[in-house]
Amino acid sequence: MEKRVSFDFEVDFSNGGGIQGQGFRLDIDGNDIDDDALATYIIKDLRLLMVGEVRILNKQIIEEAHKRGAVTPDKRDIKKSDFIDLSHKITDGMITYKGLPAPLICDHLSHAQSAKNYEEGTEFQFGRIDMVGNTGTYLDTPYHRYRDGHDLSKLLLNKVSNVPGIVVRVRGIEGPAIEWTNFAASDVWGKAVLVETGWDRHWGSDQYFEGHPFLTEKAAIYLRDQGAVLVGIDSLNIDDTSTGARPVHTVLLAEEIPIVEHLCNLSSLPVEGFKFTATPPKIEKIGTFPVRAHAILS
Repeated sequence: MEKRVSFDFEVDFSNGGGIQGQGFRLDIDGNDIDDDALATYIIKDLRLLMVGEVRILNKQIIEEAHKRGAVTPDKRDIKKSDFIDLSHKITDGMITYKGLPAPLICDHLSHAQSAKNYEEGTEFQFGRIDMVGNTGTYLDTPYHRYRDGHDLSKLLLNKVSNVPGIVVRVRGIEGPAIEWTNFAASDVWGKAVLVETGWDRHWGSDQYFEGHPFLTEKAAIYLRDQGAVLVGIDSLNIDDTSTGARPVHTVLLAEEIPIVEHLCNLSSLPVEGFKFTATPPKIEKIGTFPVRAHAILS
């Protein structure tokens, strides 16, 4: 397990005044960090000027997954040419979203059945799948939400293929709502913003469908206004499903910002330094379809 430090701090400014923080948490390399190093992080991260004194109080080292990518790709033994798979496998009978039918996967023509159509020793399998578009890891286009929105056939590839990505880690937040403030420290302009909640660990269980993390409407507005190209999440829905409103879909898809839901394995990515791809087939009159979402380090 990775290590983080939890602490309080007090900062005095040399020209008067000061700030305080309680229960602050920070990723660390190794098993400990001294007070001067913590003070340096606070000054740099908060871009403080005219600092007179920094006091570190109630410091504790805790075991917790890193949030800001202190674990670099080489520490995970990932080569720059490696692809990182971010998609759930689609299997016959699986339930992605309660109330929607499971996929039916079968042979249209099996290897054995096809053998009679070819020369001896030659055979093929022709597969068949019956499913709704909201199956597995899938992408939403504006047509999913709006009657006059563009469908899969008109989706621009530069929004879903080889897009510079950023991971925003919110695993361990209190409550399911993810506010805009979680994104304020990140430069999301022109990026595929992937929200790592850790909810994918419940995939395949009943818990996956209950109390899942979601973005607030203000978070969606912030990401829209800050120029995000695509937004993805590793939970059941990017919206709160406890009501019939879907403000995040409404805000993002109105601006033709694709949404990818049911991602997984985001913990394997660095915070930045990768390209994201989630390309669906080119189908008319369909707004949502499964994707093989993946990333490659750049």
